[in-house]
Amino acid sequence: MKKLSIVLPLVFMVCFVSSLTLVSCKSKSVVTTVTKSEALLDADKIIENYYNNKNEFSTLYIKANAQYSDDRQTQNVTAEIKIKKNEQILVSVRFLGITMAKALITPTTVSYYEKMGGSYFEGDFSSLSQWLGTDLDYNKVQNMLIGQAMDDLKKGKYKESIIDQSYRLDDLSDANTKKAFIFEANTFLMQKQEITQTEEDRMIQVTYSDNKVYKEITIPANVLINTFQKKGKTQINLDYNTITINEALSFPYSVPNGYKRIIIK
Repeated sequence: MKKLSIVLPLVFMVCFVSSLTLVSCKSKSVVTTVTKSEALLDADKIIENYYNNKNEFSTLYIKANAQYSDDRQTQNVTAEIKIKKNEQILVSVRFLGITMAKALITPTTVSYYEKMGGSYFEGDFSSLSQWLGTDLDYNKVQNMLIGQAMDDLKKGKYKESIIDQSYRLDDLSDANTKKAFIFEANTFLMQKQEITQTEEDRMIQVTYSDNKVYKEITIPANVLINTFQKKGKTQINLDYNTITINEALSFPYSVPNGYKRIIIK
């Protein structure tokens, strides 16, 4: 279970970046704020403005520095993330240039292997959801990585407010699962999203900053993921060094011979 905590959460981190060196990106826009004295936009208008931001790509390649920490350990690695939109995500984790682990996510499966213990895991999203503290699927993971809302905001019912000079939407549809989405005032890009499950006493919080703008998509250059559960806290921080968009990518993944399968109950 210890290795799973490092490899699979790393999958989300990879598009939540900090200090990203991006090729041919526009300069970051100046972020303005909104105050309570100004007219508060209703939820529908905030959501409309949010979805007006471009999010068009076929593939993404990301190379990143990643830090994982929990109550017992801190690890620094490099990560290579490949995304084929709506189809698959491949994460390769390296230490001192050596591939130590790989994770492959598709709409139906979550798989990974790691060299240290010579072990591998194959399953669905239930184990990943349990570990990270919220129910997940492929689209939610993909959206988390690129700074997009994990939910389809057009399907929810929200209370709008202004918090810390930013727009905030609180989902009112489920008393047990509380969701909040916070947006920059002038760009309506995602600043933070939180999911809290009160009965399970667990929460996941993803914070984005330093957006980089391309013709096709805007990607946060700083991503910080925090999870809180009864068994402890986990933090994942990503620094992207390279991003390329819409290039042909391969997704090689195969478990080496002799590895032992891990069963997570």
